[in-house]
Amino acid sequence: MALYLKENLTFDAARMEVITEGAADGKGKNLYMKGIFIQGGVKNHNERVYPVNEIEKAVSTLNEQIKGGYSVLGEVDHPDDLKINLDRVSHMIIDMWMDGPNGFGKLKILPTPMGTLVTTMLESGVKLGVSSRGSGNVNDSDGKVSDFEIVTVDVVAQPSAPNAYPTAIYEGLMNMRGGSKVFEMAKEASADQKVQKYLREAVKGLIKDLKIK
Repeated sequence: MALYLKENLTFDAARMEVITEGAADGKGKNLYMKGIFIQGGVKNHNERVYPVNEIEKAVSTLNEQIKGGYSVLGEVDHPDDLKINLDRVSHMIIDMWMDGPNGFGKLKILPTPMGTLVTTMLESGVKLGVSSRGSGNVNDSDGKVSDFEIVTVDVVAQPSAPNAYPTAIYEGLMNMRGGSKVFEMAKEASADQKVQKYLREAVKGLIKDLKIK
């Protein structure tokens, strides 16, 4: 039975770029994150090694899905399974490719409540990382992964120290004063500029409280 595998990369380790591009309809701008989504051929902090050929196959399969019209959605933080939770979706992966041993990718931040949260953090200077989510088998003797498949890549908060577990963005929002109200309002009125302004101000407070810059 294949295992649930997730691997974290910090903003710096992923060589992450934050890119702003004009929308296709000429109205407004879109925000993107581009960088390494998963590293191949090296032992990571989970003591696993993803052979380059396994990364190549997984990247190729995901790109076939994207080109076939399938929306590869990603979330904020770390779900405990491979299911995509629509209320936590923040972005969509629009491309992946190989560069050397690594799988690179580009994701588009969506105007969802959690996407707005991510946008505000990025615009406030927060360095967000990524976490690949997939399945595969792991050899007990050398940690090599086989039969690897990428389901998606999530956005995660930057660890404050090496090997530290990322601060939970979603949980932080839910636990902050008025956080659940902010989230529910954002879901119900995503097109309301006053609500979006209120959300951005609340997120700035969250950034300050979590100290995750």
